[in-house]
Amino acid sequence: MNNTTRMTGAQALIKALEMENVDTVFGLPGGAILPAYDPLLESSIRHVLVRHEQGAGHMAEGYAHVTGRPGVAVVTSGPAATNMVTPLMDAYMDSVPMVCITGQVASAGIGLDAFQECDTVGITRSCTKHNELVLDANDIPMVIRQAFHIATTGRPGPVLVDLPKDILQNEMTWHWPTDEEVAASLPGYRPTTKGHPRMIKEAAKLIMQAERPVLYVGGGMLKARAAEALRELV
Repeated sequence: MNNTTRMTGAQALIKALEMENVDTVFGLPGGAILPAYDPLLESSIRHVLVRHEQGAGHMAEGYAHVTGRPGVAVVTSGPAATNMVTPLMDAYMDSVPMVCITGQVASAGIGLDAFQECDTVGITRSCTKHNELVLDANDIPMVIRQAFHIATTGRPGPVLVDLPKDILQNEMTWHWPTDEEVAASLPGYRPTTKGHPRMIKEAAKLIMQAERPVLYVGGGMLKARAAEALRELV
């Protein structure tokens, strides 16, 4: 697919998820997010229909725990988005990589008390690593790339992308950002990816000096896929 391909924002969203190797999403369709469901039905991505949006969030968490890959939840606007707050906070506190995609009312109606409108970005700011309201369909590929990058690097966590209905319906020109373009678009994001050498040496020294060391190992060991290293240590 070249950089002159035209498609709708909804098609770009699903294509971006495919580019991120997403194979399963958990969701509940509704008004504002419906444009995304037509290309989703034509995609190889499996959609797991839930009975409540909170279930979609917790299923995405479980998927991330089991696979080590970010879980994806797709819900609509207003009360559907607010139902995601609990799983988002849970993922945030437990360092679970998750990408939540929410529908939003048409951009012209934002801030005007439109039907099922709420300030999703404002509400979820304290329970996500990052969130963003997309106001240009051409930005969708970059925003999705940023979302997965932020969710999975440094300390993992949830990222929310809020998509107004008209942005999903608008046409855009497809462009999949390079790693360099993604890094340049996030100049202030510098996650910690390595342990502190001095602290690691100090911890090793204390373990070696201990007569009966007890290791209290948390979920970070599983997230780091370091079980084999732990077995070698003990």
